[in-house]
Amino acid sequence: MEEQKEHLQALSDIRSMMERSSRFISLSGLSGVFAGIFALIGAYLAYVRIGSYSDRYAIMTRLDVTETIIYLFLVAAGVLVASLIVGVLLTMRNSKKRGIKTWDNTAKRLLINLIIPLGTGGLFCLMLIYHGYIEMVGPATLIFYGLALLNASKYTLNDIRYLGICEIVLGLLSSFYTGYGLLFWASGFGILHIVYGSVMYFKYERD
Repeated sequence: MEEQKEHLQALSDIRSMMERSSRFISLSGLSGVFAGIFALIGAYLAYVRIGSYSDRYAIMTRLDVTETIIYLFLVAAGVLVASLIVGVLLTMRNSKKRGIKTWDNTAKRLLINLIIPLGTGGLFCLMLIYHGYIEMVGPATLIFYGLALLNASKYTLNDIRYLGICEIVLGLLSSFYTGYGLLFWASGFGILHIVYGSVMYFKYERD
């Protein structure tokens, strides 16, 4: 009986090692929280600029379109850069704490599977702006971001899959209610990230 328990424990250890080697498990829940906070700040800055003019006709007639697009692009870039910096730092801290490498083949596969949908979505959003469909940029960013999370989830914690599904649902809903695009964007990139990051922190990181 004791020998059987030892065999089961050995199998469990092997399975744990295989899971660790095939999945990137150093992602920090706190990085999600910070990303959400940065997104909410960005949404506020965007609201200060465009106010309640959330459809393309109001934006094109009452605001300087080029200046507004540049402003929103800079805000979004600032949110992205700040989120990436904090995310990388916290991920490196987690990797050091767990005694595993931050950058390995699994991390590379994760990044590749994340970048392909994100890059495609970015180009698609530029085409939307070029053709004047400004009100569809918000829904598109949510949808493609959700698809990117789904695509990358097989290389990291499964919880990210649920975040991706929620982002896609929000993006689809916002495409029907374009007048509330900024609110959906803040909910998807802000509130959902904070909720997800908090759950991940208390589930996997809190000692």
